[in-house]
Amino acid sequence: MVIAKMRSGFAAIGDTQFLPGYCVLLPFREFSSLEELNYMQRSEYLLDMSLIGEAIVKVCNPRRVNYSIYGNTDAYLHAHVFPRYNWEPVERIPYPVWQSSSDRWRSTEYQYSDVKHRELKEKLSNKIYELMEKAY
Repeated sequence: MVIAKMRSGFAAIGDTQFLPGYCVLLPFREFSSLEELNYMQRSEYLLDMSLIGEAIVKVCNPRRVNYSIYGNTDAYLHAHVFPRYNWEPVERIPYPVWQSSSDRWRSTEYQYSDVKHRELKEKLSNKIYELMEKAY
């Protein structure tokens, strides 16, 4: 699932792709929150998160990108980077992705598979590495 090794951690394609391009940023070490990182580490982590978002914009052409750091269910630092699309149902647009039906989250139709998603994964990986060359 890893698509890029970044300064602060690993970019991984999400295990569900009902919003194509969904990714997660996982730090190299386990931290319980962003505040445990020193200021330089925070800057790198948040920059990496934004580079993933920029790659999603360039590869998937979403309406916008949403960034989420919670840690409520999985109590360690990780960032979700969600593309949001114009084709989503109008009633869903004002709400966070987390309020999507559990059917979408669990459906085998949307679960990551190399057969369905390899090309997307490779494009995102290539774009992230390209953006890192410019950013660092």
